[in-house]
Amino acid sequence: MLNFKAIKINKPDDVNVILGQSHFIKTVEDLYEALVNSVPGIKFGLAFCESSGACKIRSEGNDPELKSLAQENMLEIGAGHSFIIFLRNAYPINMLNAVKNIPEVCNIYCASANPVQVIIAETAEGRGILGIIDGAGPKGIESDEDIAWRKGFLRKIGYKL
Repeated sequence: MLNFKAIKINKPDDVNVILGQSHFIKTVEDLYEALVNSVPGIKFGLAFCESSGACKIRSEGNDPELKSLAQENMLEIGAGHSFIIFLRNAYPINMLNAVKNIPEVCNIYCASANPVQVIIAETAEGRGILGIIDGAGPKGIESDEDIAWRKGFLRKIGYKL
């Protein structure tokens, strides 16, 4: 038996998400430390789906709403050794390398503010993440006006001089 499912990540529009895979129970503590050490004033919640031992959803965070959101989404996703992080007051680019450098982190599926769907495969053994759908498909090739907007936006939010 093999079933496929698309699960929508439920989050407010102003929240960014990082979805990844790890392999060890201390993931929760290590992700917490990486996040608080990356961006002053960051608000976040995270959850990890343990797939051995007690098989619990483990969670941490410094924002109760985002922590609860992470728990609810991870319970819905339910894929072994996966984790989800919800962020406010920071962008994934600010801490993505810190997250990737955690020894137990195996893979990052996405880091996005877009609507995201998680493609799940389920067997009698459990669930796994096959991939993600991150936002909408392309609506054309950027014009000179679009390029000017992109460059202006990056300067407006402080990522370019």
